[in-house]
Amino acid sequence: MPDLSRSHRGATLAVVFLLMFLVSLDLSIVNVALPDIDAAFDFGPAELSWVLNAFTLPFAGLMLLGGRLADITGRRTLLLSALTLFALSSAWGGAAQQGWELLAGRAGQGVAAAVLAPMSLTLATSEFPEGRARSKAMAVWGGAGAAGGAVGVVLSGLLTDHLGWRWVMWVNVVFIVAAVVAVLRGVRDLAPTRPHRIDALGAALVTFGVSALVLGVIATERHDWGSAAVLGWFIGGAVALGLFVGVEARVADPLVPLGMLRSRSLVGATVFGFLLVSAQIASFFFVAQFLQRVLGYSATATGLAFLPFCAGVVVGLRIAMALVGRVGSAMVLLIGGLGGAIGLLWFSWADPSTTFLGGILGPSLLGSIGIGAAMVAMGTAAVSGVTTDRSGLASGILNCARQLGGCLGLAALVAVATHTIGDRTDPAALANGYTTALQWGAVVLFAGTVLTFLILPPHRPTRTTAELESQVDRAGAEPTR
Repeated sequence: MPDLSRSHRGATLAVVFLLMFLVSLDLSIVNVALPDIDAAFDFGPAELSWVLNAFTLPFAGLMLLGGRLADITGRRTLLLSALTLFALSSAWGGAAQQGWELLAGRAGQGVAAAVLAPMSLTLATSEFPEGRARSKAMAVWGGAGAAGGAVGVVLSGLLTDHLGWRWVMWVNVVFIVAAVVAVLRGVRDLAPTRPHRIDALGAALVTFGVSALVLGVIATERHDWGSAAVLGWFIGGAVALGLFVGVEARVADPLVPLGMLRSRSLVGATVFGFLLVSAQIASFFFVAQFLQRVLGYSATATGLAFLPFCAGVVVGLRIAMALVGRVGSAMVLLIGGLGGAIGLLWFSWADPSTTFLGGILGPSLLGSIGIGAAMVAMGTAAVSGVTTDRSGLASGILNCARQLGGCLGLAALVAVATHTIGDRTDPAALANGYTTALQWGAVVLFAGTVLTFLILPPHRPTRTTAELESQVDRAGAEPTR
């Protein structure tokens, strides 16, 4: 039995890793392939952005619903259904003969990801008890999220140069097959403890509200931030979310019980997730652009340049595993977040004469170690004190905030870079625009780290499961007086 138990836990950890890795991978894997995709379908600048937006829109809009479904339905059935949709969408997008087919495939991936992302954190918290086992699971979850984005950039360059852009879609099937095998071995199809009803009106309002905010950000690609097109989406989204809060306060079985929002741990983690990803997604984008358009790297070389980031993430998550239980999530998040911000600031000192060893390797390692550690602390804080039957919803809230942060942060920092570059196209001007955006990204991450540290509750050391068992054993060994 002990061997079977260890085997089950290993398979469950594999599921946690593969789900989050897959979602993060597909947020970044098409980036380096975009020029080849444009050449294949002649999208044009405005339409080409929808290769990214077609995934982002359903992913962000359906995240809270996906998180709630993770809590109230059979987990194995839900996971296998979402993975099947992801595989079919990836295969269809890779085989696309028309541009709309590729966009439809990306949209299908986004729908599936809205289930997979919250389910990954749900399994990390519900299947592993607090203590060393939980810390390890959270390290796997955090590392998968950070590494997936970096590996996506690496694979995007390698696959595009050597096999063609279609493989940035088809490669997903390899990871999905591995995930299905792990799900069958490591996920129990547990039924909910009590019957639940889906809050249909709340789900519709929050889906429209979040989607409208994302569409407002997308509209900034064609319109000014103060234009009616942009403000209309933002106002519509804000109104829908306001109505959502009103509905949730009145229904018997709400999609999001408002009492959850009084948790300092969840609120702090959500704030940090929003601002961390605002800076992180933008940094991937601007560093990749800098390497290709300023330093003249090929797609393959650009992808390989992100390998140190992947290595640093592993180091960061190992550090977080050792420290979260001792000093608490807040302190690990503070140290990791500040390290990530310093790494971004270091990147911003680059210019057209920068070499890989002189100006890319160092900030890659420092930033990735910090971000990897901070993501583990963020996930741990988000589910601290959350009951098992609401862990999926807490994950949905966190991931929804992260996705909104990525959309808004990238749009805002692209606007900063574009304004700085102006009409110039020489390497010096491009470098100035990209590094200015990275400086503002560092400011965002620094501010988010400090603010979150102030929000999170202070650390209260708790005894691990092993310590409690040891105490019980000692008590049983003592003679009765």
